[in-house]
Amino acid sequence: MANTDTAFSKALRTSIARSGLSLDRLQARLRANGIPVSITALSYWQSGKRQPERQSSLSAVRVLEDVLGLRPGELLSLLPPPRPRGTNRPRTEPVNFPVEALRTLLERVGAPHALEQQHKLKLASLHDRCEIAADGGQRSTTARAVFQATADGQDRWLLVYDHGGTDTGPPRLHTLRNCRAGRVEVDTEHGLTAAELLFDRTLERGETQLIEYTLTNGGPPYPPCSNTYYREFRRPVREYLLEISFDTAPERCWQYTRTDPEKGEERRDLHLDTTGGVHAVALDFGPGVFGIGWT
Repeated sequence: MANTDTAFSKALRTSIARSGLSLDRLQARLRANGIPVSITALSYWQSGKRQPERQSSLSAVRVLEDVLGLRPGELLSLLPPPRPRGTNRPRTEPVNFPVEALRTLLERVGAPHALEQQHKLKLASLHDRCEIAADGGQRSTTARAVFQATADGQDRWLLVYDHGGTDTGPPRLHTLRNCRAGRVEVDTEHGLTAAELLFDRTLERGETQLIEYTLTNGGPPYPPCSNTYYREFRRPVREYLLEISFDTAPERCWQYTRTDPEKGEERRDLHLDTTGGVHAVALDFGPGVFGIGWT
């Protein structure tokens, strides 16, 4: 895959070359400051293959500025606002995914033409429950989905998950109801996982199927999630319920939607319930992004 140079990658590459430090030595300096970053991640940052987005990665950039003799914020100011760390996204068109990497991953799970094929399962209802640990990281997400077949012979759903970059391992997939895991493939270079969720029966046109599964991250520490959780819907969904539970209650929560690039983001404040969590509901929503943020 060809590199995509950015202002950040150019500045970082130039600064590293000027310093005379190898990536090994930079990694050692970061580790000495309590911030473990892989050499692969550093290489990707300076080549433009990836950019720092997670909170731990942004902390590493701050230390790099000091190690490389730069002014505070000199590199950080070149980064765009971090996009929220999503979970598995409905996958009619690859958004924020490296397309060729995604195609290769889909081929490995036996779905080489998935991006071009017409979808034959309609997502009628989706319920996400995300658990945020005391350290602010995402511990797990449980999803309950209801599909309706628009053609005979439907027996699986393809799950694609972005697990937050090259410095984060893939989550563990646990199937809970009416499905089992088929082929599961991981692309460590781009931080992607693709998995088949095989139904317990084959659907005929018009029939519905309810499945439930959980994605569990390793920890503590758990992978940072930029204080947000969202879904990006490429097709309309009748109902989407999003719950967030917190081990440590945040000061403020809000739901947000993005449906029109020209209108920007719409927000509405949310209130914690008696269990220390929040929820938001979207009806007849999409295409667009629907999520919850907190501070």
